[in-house]
Amino acid sequence: MSLETPLERARRCWGETTPDWVAGLARECMASSQNKVAKRLRYSGSLVSAVLSNTYAGDLARVEEVYRGVFEAGTVDCPQLGETALNICHHWRKKSRRLNPANAQNVMMFRACRRCPRNIEEDAS
Repeated sequence: MSLETPLERARRCWGETTPDWVAGLARECMASSQNKVAKRLRYSGSLVSAVLSNTYAGDLARVEEVYRGVFEAGTVDCPQLGETALNICHHWRKKSRRLNPANAQNVMMFRACRRCPRNIEEDAS
């Protein structure tokens, strides 16, 4: 009896509509481990498992953005930081929901992210 690889599971669960980034996520899990991949993404192993199994009920677009930033060197032009990785952009947008005045960079990014078109579009949806 052979165990199903993460890529086989993703293809079985997603079918012909398996997004390229989900297949890439599965390949990364095969190259190391699901928990190591999750740690690099700053997500839980169960979230990665749910994405591969096509049962994740959360925002897949955000998971895709973080995946592309970490594993594909995807970038965005940040008005404050310049060209930055997608996962770093996601990190700062998430942190910008609350002001933490203890750190000057947090204050700077709070202000910048609140005005950023990427954050405004996300809030509108």
